[in-house]
Amino acid sequence: MAVIGRLKETTVGIRDATRNGGSAPSKVALILAGFLVFFVLMVVALGPRTAFPIDWSRVISNEINEGVDTITVMWGPAFDLVSDAVLYFLLWIEAIFLWTPWPVVVVGAGLIAWVTVGWKFAAFAVVSLLVTGVFGLWQSAMETMALIVVAVLLSIVIGVPIGVVSARSNAFDAVLKPLLDGMQTMPSFVYLVPVVMFFGIGNVPAVFATIIYAAPPTIRFTSLGIREVSPQVVEATRSFGTTPRQLLFKVQLPMALPTIMAGINQTTMMALAMMVIASLVGAGGLGEDVQRALSRARPGEALLGGLGIVILAIIIDRVTQAWAKTRQESLRT
Repeated sequence: MAVIGRLKETTVGIRDATRNGGSAPSKVALILAGFLVFFVLMVVALGPRTAFPIDWSRVISNEINEGVDTITVMWGPAFDLVSDAVLYFLLWIEAIFLWTPWPVVVVGAGLIAWVTVGWKFAAFAVVSLLVTGVFGLWQSAMETMALIVVAVLLSIVIGVPIGVVSARSNAFDAVLKPLLDGMQTMPSFVYLVPVVMFFGIGNVPAVFATIIYAAPPTIRFTSLGIREVSPQVVEATRSFGTTPRQLLFKVQLPMALPTIMAGINQTTMMALAMMVIASLVGAGGLGEDVQRALSRARPGEALLGGLGIVILAIIIDRVTQAWAKTRQESLRT
């Protein structure tokens, strides 16, 4: 009781000093003094203990393990169906990239870079892709592009509708924000655990782990872009008798497209950053090259694989940014 009384007196003193408008240094001194008193009292009362008195980790982890096992058994056929569909789509995209002659890919990338950015960056894109081929990374780069295309497309398909709902519902947005924060701040390796449990080893779990890691920017920027559409434009459109669906597809989404493209750009960059991590569960491409080289202590090969990822990231980043900027300027005019 004496300890509690002293803590109350210290707290009351700090609160009174704060209410009386004391200077900032005095407030800081009072807070530090109060914390020092609290620290001394806790050491006297409890001793130098570092262990937390309660540990529920085993109980919670066992419950999670049982839940995952139950879901895997009950929904196994559904997971297999989704896995087969994604794998078929991925193999189809990968076959297109690997079947296309490399000069076509290089020239096509150069033309896209020329139209969207300029001739200087087009020259950089062509030279960079040629360097990728010279370093023996062409096939791995095309496999990585297939993984990126599938992961980003699925992130858009999942993220844009969720962003639309988030923009229209403040309650849903309030619930969604902490989830997105957790998805973006959680270590990347954590995503590999559930996807391996549900989808096994291979490219499919790598795609889903990438989606979980990379989809939040698309969701956030879609919601932000729709919320930033001028209320006057929305009211004027509604006054002409447009339906909510027409308002969304003919006004809000087109005007929010530059912001959405910025989110897709960030999603693509995060998907590329996830490639090395995804290689731990069987993803191919440049990430597998880097991971294999690191496991064999070959820094030269790892550096070349990382350089290939950087080249793809720079080309995609500059092209998508330029396209979004062009779209934004067209809306202003």
